[in-house]
Amino acid sequence: MDALLLLAIITVAIVLLFDYTNGFHDAANIVATVIASRAMTPAQAVILVGIFEFLGPLLGGTAVANTIGSFVQLGGVPPLLSLAVILCGLLGAILWNFITWWKGIPSSSSHALVGGLTGAVVVSVGSDHVLWGFAELLEGRITGIVKVLAALILSPLAGFWAGYLIHRLMHALLRAARPAANSGLKLAQYATAAGLAFSHGANDAQKSMGILTLVLLLGGFIPEFQVPFWVMLACACAITLGILSGGWRIVRTLGFAIYRVRPIHALDSQLTSGAVIFAASMVGAPVSTTHVVATSIMGIGASERPRSVRWSKASDIVTTWIITIPGSACIAILAYALVNLFLKPAG
Repeated sequence: MDALLLLAIITVAIVLLFDYTNGFHDAANIVATVIASRAMTPAQAVILVGIFEFLGPLLGGTAVANTIGSFVQLGGVPPLLSLAVILCGLLGAILWNFITWWKGIPSSSSHALVGGLTGAVVVSVGSDHVLWGFAELLEGRITGIVKVLAALILSPLAGFWAGYLIHRLMHALLRAARPAANSGLKLAQYATAAGLAFSHGANDAQKSMGILTLVLLLGGFIPEFQVPFWVMLACACAITLGILSGGWRIVRTLGFAIYRVRPIHALDSQLTSGAVIFAASMVGAPVSTTHVVATSIMGIGASERPRSVRWSKASDIVTTWIITIPGSACIAILAYALVNLFLKPAG
């Protein structure tokens, strides 16, 4: 079998593996509050979320895929090398996902992907093959790494303050409500959890769609960057299987370790997270679901009882967010050093 075709097949498989790890790593982001508030059993939550997670990539457009597929620019790089670079970047993201999942830390798969790809590209073909976006920013355009990082930085802030304000509004509306209102709040979570799952699929699966389409373009299998339907379907299946596998270690962190979540908190968090993530998907901004969900819970807690928010756990999560990009980049660089040993004889 031709070396390029073999490497392309391996890279496509690794992209789908990353999509799967993204799903099981982020499953907790969607089901944690539903389970913690006792609105659904874990089985009910995962089935509902799985259905709408699958629909998100198919119906959510390709704006995020276009953003992710353009921030590394490997045109002019030999196809074999360019595919190897992407493969190493993905390995960096996947291994980081496994490490943080094992430790029960809700880190960002988006950060891991950006860090892994950037590290692999810079060490292999140079920083000029990364679209940083700083020059374009001076011209009034937001693109490349600047656009990705802006979305990843601003979305947690949006999650926090939207959660804060929505909870204040809901608290005012339900001030005179009786305890029986909790039944209605639990029932409403079927809709909000479904919406959050759809928005997560529309944003997160598109990251894998963008990378997979880039692999096909660099390998010469498609003439232009346009996401094929089979790529959408494959990525939708992979992330849904990951969701169905569940990330139960992280459920404990998001559902119980930051703030005591009751039905109204869960509903508000799902409303906040779903709205922020869906809005980002529509403008092609790749965001971290982990960031948005976690900060929405913090914002809700801060609006009600700031002293009851476990800020120490929040600081641990923030520390992980900070080290994710350099951490996954380092793993990708090590992966490239190993893969390069096999590329030299092939070259």
